[in-house]
Amino acid sequence: MIRDRWKESEARGLEGLGLLVYGSRLLGAEEDLVLHGGGNTSLKGIERDHGGREVRVMRVKGSGGDLASIGADGFPGVRLDDIAPLRRRKDMTDAEMVGYLARCLVEPEARRPSIETLLHGFLPDAAVFHSHADAILALTNNPDPERHVRAALGEGFVLVPYRRPGFALSRLVGAARAAAPRARGAVLLNHGLFTWAPSVRTAYKSHVAAVRAAERYLARRRRARPFGSPSGRTAGVSPWHAEALSPRLRGLLATPLRVVLRHEAAPEILEFSRSARAAEMCRIGPATPDHLLHTRRLPCFVPARDPANLERTARQAETAIREWSRSYERWVRKWNREKHAVEDCKPRVVIVRGLGMWTAGRDPGQARVIGDIYRHTVGIMARAAGLGGFRSLSPREQFRAEYWELELYKRTLLPKERELARRVVVITGAARGIGLGIAQRFLDEGACVLLHDRDQERLVRAVRDLDRRSGSQQRVASTPGDVSKEGDVVGLFALACHLFGGVDVVVSNAGIAPAGALDSLSLADWERSLAVNATGHFLVAREAMRVMKAQGTGGAFVFVASKNVPAPGKDFGAYSAAKAAETQLARVLALEGAPHGIRSNVLHPDAVFEGSALWSPRLRAERAKAQGIRAEDVPDFYRRRSLLGLEVRPRDVAEAALFFASDRSSRITGAWLPVDAGLREAFPR
Repeated sequence: MIRDRWKESEARGLEGLGLLVYGSRLLGAEEDLVLHGGGNTSLKGIERDHGGREVRVMRVKGSGGDLASIGADGFPGVRLDDIAPLRRRKDMTDAEMVGYLARCLVEPEARRPSIETLLHGFLPDAAVFHSHADAILALTNNPDPERHVRAALGEGFVLVPYRRPGFALSRLVGAARAAAPRARGAVLLNHGLFTWAPSVRTAYKSHVAAVRAAERYLARRRRARPFGSPSGRTAGVSPWHAEALSPRLRGLLATPLRVVLRHEAAPEILEFSRSARAAEMCRIGPATPDHLLHTRRLPCFVPARDPANLERTARQAETAIREWSRSYERWVRKWNREKHAVEDCKPRVVIVRGLGMWTAGRDPGQARVIGDIYRHTVGIMARAAGLGGFRSLSPREQFRAEYWELELYKRTLLPKERELARRVVVITGAARGIGLGIAQRFLDEGACVLLHDRDQERLVRAVRDLDRRSGSQQRVASTPGDVSKEGDVVGLFALACHLFGGVDVVVSNAGIAPAGALDSLSLADWERSLAVNATGHFLVAREAMRVMKAQGTGGAFVFVASKNVPAPGKDFGAYSAAKAAETQLARVLALEGAPHGIRSNVLHPDAVFEGSALWSPRLRAERAKAQGIRAEDVPDFYRRRSLLGLEVRPRDVAEAALFFASDRSSRITGAWLPVDAGLREAFPR
């Protein structure tokens, strides 16, 4: 049951807009009320305009604002005297309404007000709160909503038939309010709850009380198994099966733009996926048009007969997604009378019997929003089962919601996607130096990045700093491990599949640099160099190739080798030989990956000191001794020996890595690129 979060000690001293922010955040703190930008609130009052004149103003949530974290700047002000004349109008298009409201703003530069601004404005009450409460939607999305709303909430709420948000709905609610002057609020079918009151406090508390009454009513009618008994085999199913299936699904859901996948196997989702009526419920539709904008009309259900059989389940998923797409195309052809452009015909939610739910988005944040919304939809369907079953919008209204002109217009305002958007990148040796520099650059270009390194403490700091620097929206994660250990590498790519659905780019960078003349080098140092600098790259390449081939959408490898491959250094025999093996491995990978659209290229940097773990104090001392210079002069010695006389920095290597990772090098594979400021050894006299 939702909580009444209002605390007089916190609200004391707040007034006006400050109190609206406080109450709105309390509403947004409850997932069962609003999710990810849903709901809206408003408050009417007197303010002074730019000329010092007193004007009646309504502060209302701005379009796309999140009530859970909203601030004062999230509430644009509209002049109520400008809204009043619209009550006499009979009709108004969405475009006309948006344009009109833009001219009513108190601050012309403020964000666009909510699409439901006129609904708030047509109500005479000072404070208005609106949510898509799960319990209320269970009351409205069933065969007899009026009976259940009356039984649960009493006579204090007017019931309003479904209308898409806009001018017509605003007039309808305003008229209902005028006809029921003692009503505390309204329940809108397939939409949600509105409460109104003279104060923010009363509007909020009335909202909470109504939802709690609905929850108590539903609890008395709860069914133990709302979707029927479990169906199908589930023996032998483990998290590994979901991780292994994710790349297959990710490839099938490419539009052809890549997607990022999020897997969820919460108990209620697994129970739903296994139930006898899961396929039937997945064909009904969303709880509200607001939800549909995220999840699309329907999820795709995969009736896996034996989820533990990966190959069979993958084939069943391919068939189910193909059939879903054909059905979606038929649905669009039937209702698309305005000839809207159709961006893609792939589902955003996939339910696989016995394995849970996958959601697809342009980034992890969007995939999480879609997953959260459908998880709540499952909960709404379960509650509605005790009221005669779940009902949704008609197919026509579902189409009008998904292809709503205002939402289509919003998509045109989205910023252009960055160069590595939608790509998942694994970077080894990523806690510092070159690896960290590449991670920073790739995050800036929109990639999802999974960092891997032996140094767990430094890795945690790196992720924290990257997240703060980039505002990554859950696009950066890490896991500690050793690339020379097979289990660690297998776990690395399993995590990539779990977090993001697969892998598109691998930067194989982890390395060590043992120094010493060959005749004094220990066997242990030689074998350790081969294990990390050669075998480690093999293990990474092998696991990544398996994932990329399962996806079927191509991929790119960027191997960070060394200038010691074309120009080996004295006392670097173990390092040079292992790096040469890495380079040859990368070229073989180019041969084997090409039929699958998988490219493999190599970078040969030289003397990257900034943040490097390779250039330890011991190694600097050894190189200084070999060159007859002081240890502190080693970086300058390497800089001066280059043709350009410039230091090579991690960000310089990162730019080269970005070239090989991006579509700019789509016709290049099996190549290597020096990043060495012009190595003199490459230009013999």
